[in-house]
Amino acid sequence: MITTEPARGSLLAIEPMDARQISRLLQLARRMNPDRPRPLLRGKRVLLLFYEPSTRTRSSFEIAAKSLGAMTTLVLSSGSSIEKGESLLDTGYTLRAVGADVIVIRHPQAGAPLLMASHLDIPVINAGDGMHEHPTQALLDAYTILRHKKTLKGLRIAIIGDIYHSRVARSWMHLLSKFQAQITLCGPPEFLPDVASEFVSGVHITRTIEDAIRAADVVMVLRVQKERLAGVKISLQDYISRYQLTLARLKLARRDALLMHPGPIIRGLELTWEVADCPQSAIVEEVKNGVPLRMAVLAAALGKAN
Repeated sequence: MITTEPARGSLLAIEPMDARQISRLLQLARRMNPDRPRPLLRGKRVLLLFYEPSTRTRSSFEIAAKSLGAMTTLVLSSGSSIEKGESLLDTGYTLRAVGADVIVIRHPQAGAPLLMASHLDIPVINAGDGMHEHPTQALLDAYTILRHKKTLKGLRIAIIGDIYHSRVARSWMHLLSKFQAQITLCGPPEFLPDVASEFVSGVHITRTIEDAIRAADVVMVLRVQKERLAGVKISLQDYISRYQLTLARLKLARRDALLMHPGPIIRGLELTWEVADCPQSAIVEEVKNGVPLRMAVLAAALGKAN
């Protein structure tokens, strides 16, 4: 089935959403409690289609679905017909034919969830596609921030690390900019273009981590993808020296600043062991909040948002 628009209920990216749509999902997440299951999706089948490894995203989607009474099936690229060369669309048609009511997909190619959503008559949820977006990560991080701050509007947000290759950073920037947050990006030239408008408008760029963190309300650190360091001018030790988040650097932020990281964290590389476990760290809380947020996303996708 070929459609001109993505299937109703699909969540493919933050960029096309407006602040009201985002706020509705965040409000719905506040009503979700995995410790008190609600059978909103009883009898529904949630297919988790993962072409890339995942721990936090995959497990929280599965727990979220089961907390709503849905049945889940995990399909990995290894051990399935995908290994035999089956196309993305044929895989989608197969999953729909066996009874999927919604497909959660992670894929290494940007645009894969949109392609699937445009050919199926069931919702598709993007769990990360290439260097494009990771919308539910941005949503759960906004949910986490709002458990500590009254509003996103006007917050000073520092994002540190390999921003150019990060789908998480793109979703963060699209979401935060819709609420007029003040965003500063910091990283080496290889990981961060000189022109901020390549991402979203109204973003400031600095090469100095101290400048980025000073007076920040939220410090978001990204995983250093070691494979990206091959062939670039900056060495691992140079990166640690110039961009690693230490306790001394974190003290430049506001006293009540939140430290965030989408995971997986690499202790001793993008941040020190002490920083990862400091009182300001919301890293574990982010993981926990992924469950109610993804419960909200699944309920909204299947029209059970009441």
